[in-house]
Amino acid sequence: MLKRAALISVVVLASAPAGALASAGDVAATHAYIRANYALNRASVSLIPRGEARIQSFNRKLAGECPRAGAGSPVTEVSQPMSYEVAVALWAIAYGTAASPIRTFVAAVKPLHWSNARLTHIARNYAASLHELSTLAVPDLCTDVRAWTASRFQTVPAGVSALDKRVEAIEGESIPRKLLAPFERGSDASLAARTRGLEIKLAENEFMVGQTDLIEVTETLGLPE
Repeated sequence: MLKRAALISVVVLASAPAGALASAGDVAATHAYIRANYALNRASVSLIPRGEARIQSFNRKLAGECPRAGAGSPVTEVSQPMSYEVAVALWAIAYGTAASPIRTFVAAVKPLHWSNARLTHIARNYAASLHELSTLAVPDLCTDVRAWTASRFQTVPAGVSALDKRVEAIEGESIPRKLLAPFERGSDASLAARTRGLEIKLAENEFMVGQTDLIEVTETLGLPE
């Protein structure tokens, strides 16, 4: 896919002016990116049920090993890092479920380059963010919540704070459609539109189902939401 998208005639390369070369490169990079992003989102949507099943299994495991371990946690800002760690665990499971298509996406996007450095930066930062999320280790919630409780809800474990800060710093977004539109050719526009629909579905699932999962797991651990 990437090789086909990047093929440019040697004759054209030899004779075209610099502006045309940049345009040809932008078109090729855009085509490759749109195809890679579509494949990623299509695979991610298909993996939603598997990810949800893994989260439910995880919650059952917590219910068996440390039910209500954090019961009595104050409903204040001091306990927020503990609740946030639960969200991190759920993200680690969800993105980890999609690790394979994310690796494929990262491999496809990493070599892409646009004449506009902003596009190249957004694409690579997005790929790097997805890679980091998909390789997160699921934190040991039972151990951390027990340590939090043992401190009488005064001290958040250092590892929890460090993990929370690390994940909060992960920022990435797909390239905005308006930036790619000038370089779209052929079926690129329709494929980008289909990708947008998949992205919306993923976002809705993360918000609606993700919130339900977060509530269930925090309740299992006896933590505030």
